[in-house]
Amino acid sequence: MAPKRSYSLAYLTAHTCTPPQALQLAAELGYAEVGLRLQPNAPGAPQQYLIGLPEVLRETQAVQRDTGVGVFDLEIIRIGEAFDLEFYRALLEAGAALNAKAMLVAGDDTHEPRLADNYARLCEALAPYGITADLEFMPWTAVPDAKAALRVVQAAGMPANAGILVDALHFGRSHTTLDDIRAIPRQLLHYAQMCDAVAGTHFSTEAMIHTARCERLLPGEGSIDLQGLFSVLPTDIPVSVEVVNFERSAALGANPWAEQCLEASRRILAD
Repeated sequence: MAPKRSYSLAYLTAHTCTPPQALQLAAELGYAEVGLRLQPNAPGAPQQYLIGLPEVLRETQAVQRDTGVGVFDLEIIRIGEAFDLEFYRALLEAGAALNAKAMLVAGDDTHEPRLADNYARLCEALAPYGITADLEFMPWTAVPDAKAALRVVQAAGMPANAGILVDALHFGRSHTTLDDIRAIPRQLLHYAQMCDAVAGTHFSTEAMIHTARCERLLPGEGSIDLQGLFSVLPTDIPVSVEVVNFERSAALGANPWAEQCLEASRRILAD
């Protein structure tokens, strides 16, 4: 019998929750872990506040102990042209305090050799914390598809804690094929993100970003080949359920929305 698949409640799915609330919600609904965004994806953008707030850290750790729900990944480190590793030191330390397993990384530097060098530096800095550096390809970034992500990781020397994060949305809206996913070495795949949308490579950058950050669909409601994608990904990697839809989640509330997202993901994967 295949092992039971593990699900993580991504930040965007429960973006109105504080870190302790996200862990409690995950425990109530049957998620094994959560993802937290403790650093914004852009200056002034939404995030969850924990860094520099020891009382929030203590409360989060207490909920972890009480519920058994873990923190899988933390967001977000962006590697741009002027990447400053020390700017993210507090995020790394928060990851260690929460026993996080992965750090979500975005590649913004179009000079690929420099991007690879800085990615290698990040992997080296994360290694003592026992955290992987999972580079997510996104069609509007300097790492637009799975081939580009693999090139960067290989140019960085394939560090032991290197990783490539496959988000179903970016698979469905980039020039990434199932063969490209198959070509990613198994040791680089630590988790994958689940959602749905209208597939295609014809969308503007603005439209792609809007969908990614505000208006994803429940698995099964769009046209991304989710079953094909997850059939070529390892069946034992955790599935991060990342279905942000501001309008629908506001109408339902955080708990019912996160429950719908988990149920739809399990239907797609026949769990």
